[in-house]
Amino acid sequence: MTTTTFQVDGMTCAHCERAVTEEVTAIAGVTGIEVSAATGVLTIESASAVDDALVLAAVEEAGYSAVRA
Repeated sequence: MTTTTFQVDGMTCAHCERAVTEEVTAIAGVTGIEVSAATGVLTIESASAVDDALVLAAVEEAGYSAVRA
């Protein structure tokens, strides 16, 4: 099990959390996700490492920007 954390900018509410969750959950290999608008932290669990570029693209598709923490 691999856990990866990202800092997401621009989230302010539960809708923001849902948008990021929907996009990131669609990435192959992601088995769990926690996202907090309050802290801006996105934590991903996966069976093996997930390409950071895929996660960053998914977050961008949701309308936000992120960097690996």
